[in-house]
Amino acid sequence: MAELFIKQAKLYTVARPNYPKELFKLIASKTPKRNLAWDVGTGSGQAAASLAQIYQHVIATDTSPKQLKFAIKLPNIRYQLTPTMSITELGQNVATQSSVDLVTIASALHWFDLPQFYKQVKWVLKKPSGVIAAWTYTMPEINESVGAVFKPFNTIDCNPFWAPQRKLVDKKYMTIDFPFEPVDGYENTGPFDQFVVERLMDLDDYFKFIRSCSAYQKAKDKGVELLTENVMEKFKAAWNEDGQSQKIARFRVYLRIGKVGN
Repeated sequence: MAELFIKQAKLYTVARPNYPKELFKLIASKTPKRNLAWDVGTGSGQAAASLAQIYQHVIATDTSPKQLKFAIKLPNIRYQLTPTMSITELGQNVATQSSVDLVTIASALHWFDLPQFYKQVKWVLKKPSGVIAAWTYTMPEINESVGAVFKPFNTIDCNPFWAPQRKLVDKKYMTIDFPFEPVDGYENTGPFDQFVVERLMDLDDYFKFIRSCSAYQKAKDKGVELLTENVMEKFKAAWNEDGQSQKIARFRVYLRIGKVGN
């Protein structure tokens, strides 16, 4: 995963949406204690910064040093570069056994070696009430005209360059392996779609988002420019159709949440 984002780490920081405070309030309401949270695949620390407003300590890890370079700095967040770790290394670099109240993965779970990662999660979470929360979000929804241009661009032009794991996102984490127990108040572990992120964008912001996607970077590495002049003109015509240069982009969030149990 790290290699996909190294070249556009700064772009990823500015192009991606922030997550709603209500999402973190909901997640935190399911953890009896709020001492320690581990944000995995933290990237630029967007989720870690929100967790730091609720939890006493946050350990935020990523495999990309360039992503961490642009991470949000707060006194109660400790950022840690973590390549593949053994359980022993996990205890040394992240947290000791049964010491973590919450594990979060913001828009990154589909990149992980899930069997290995879940072993680590079950080792560090407090038993039986430690919580794991993972979420992803859809591509930005603008309006019908922009959507009509984006759909073939995404499903045809970008399709050869999306990694296989991307299908888990397209299916809104419905099919992703998630071997945990439902938290109190829920009959299952989701995905739940009760949150929508809204962001004001102009066309340049929209193109920045596209350029921050892994498919765009992979194509670029292979010498293919997905945002050709022709494609950009189609987006420009659709974007300017209503005469408004700025538009509300909506990103629908899909949450999987569970507890470790016994």
